[in-house]
Amino acid sequence: MTFNSQGKQALPHDVSVQWTPLTELDLDAVVAIDKQCYSHPWSVGNFKDAFKAGNLAQGLKVGEQWVGYYVAMQVLDEVHLLNITVAPSFQRQGWARCLMQSLSLWSQTHQATTLWLEVRESNARALKLYHAFGFEQVGLRKDYYPSGRNSRETAVVMRMALNSTQ
Repeated sequence: MTFNSQGKQALPHDVSVQWTPLTELDLDAVVAIDKQCYSHPWSVGNFKDAFKAGNLAQGLKVGEQWVGYYVAMQVLDEVHLLNITVAPSFQRQGWARCLMQSLSLWSQTHQATTLWLEVRESNARALKLYHAFGFEQVGLRKDYYPSGRNSRETAVVMRMALNSTQ
């Protein structure tokens, strides 16, 4: 494994990048990444519930290493991003934007007109990405996220209109 000057993983030129649907066989890997990235990560049960509900669960791998994944739910002509995560060693390299582009394209090909998400108010990096990607803040959900032993954090509700390919 090689690293760039910022200590992030550098990709060899001959490595394959692949999209793959997440399955229960991937749970150990994705739950481990979620635990590295969040103070209140999704559990195995959360992922299993998402799979059982038929939600879109898509992963991105470089060679055999997980870069990241997202889970989204479509209801009629709207898609709601439920979870998006990039492994720490792949962060700040454009992979989150790649995941968002994939979700946006999938949503459009499934006749969605709007993409929704919630993000922690304190997650400045994610907010910057979502604004740059074209999302707009449309509201707040007070006390939405757990934030410690007895505290909660506000979620920023964001929406992006899609140009559906109907």
